[in-house]
Amino acid sequence: MATYKKKYKAKNKAEKEQNIENGSTTAEVFNTLDETASKTEAFVGKNQKYIFIIIGAVALVVLGSLGYKEYVTKPKQENAMNDMFQAQKYFEQAVNGVEKDSLFNLALNGGEGKFGMLDIISEYGGTPAANLASYYAGTAYLKLKDYKNAVEHLSNFKSDDEILAALAKGNIGDAFVQLNQKDDALSYYEQAASLRDNEYTTPMYLYKAGIIALEIDKADRALKHFKNIKENYPNSTEASNVDVFIGKAQMLASK
Repeated sequence: MATYKKKYKAKNKAEKEQNIENGSTTAEVFNTLDETASKTEAFVGKNQKYIFIIIGAVALVVLGSLGYKEYVTKPKQENAMNDMFQAQKYFEQAVNGVEKDSLFNLALNGGEGKFGMLDIISEYGGTPAANLASYYAGTAYLKLKDYKNAVEHLSNFKSDDEILAALAKGNIGDAFVQLNQKDDALSYYEQAASLRDNEYTTPMYLYKAGIIALEIDKADRALKHFKNIKENYPNSTEASNVDVFIGKAQMLASK
């Protein structure tokens, strides 16, 4: 049921004055708001041209970024992957075949009028394909015993892949072993082992780190790596003879 609200009437002079004061304050607030709105409207009116230019510029940047990704980056990556196909094929044949050196060279430099990995890196820099080509190129150089170029290209490769990320670091370690930079090799083997935790790359690079650590008289570090394999990766290939190296490391560490 609707209720009737009786109109309120001020009882005395003080209350009337209070009401007048309140009304005056309210009016003041509204006047301030009106004044601010008027100033804002005047500013917008005066600078409308520049405001629209700024808004338009921001819109162009956003749309340009989206357009660049859709119409430049994406097609560039697709072209790069298409151009890299033959080089990948040469690389795979080299890994599994017998004429390895010639096939690794073809993977690097191209053949039959097709791009090699070095061409992909040069022509499609900044794409995922060029990044992957750095891994292929570095590994091919490692197999061809060009260790400095192997380190350079493998160092340019960046990946979150479970296996490739660790293999790239480990391959750099292999290159440093051949360059007789064994402290660097140990560092990269340890990075490769800790980069990912799996049953394949982790024990493999712990083992390599342990062997190199023994060679450069760092028996304590070697012992730590060998024990890690025994305790945490007992089913790995490396665990099958790790006890021998644990014994050797213990003996050298106690001297």
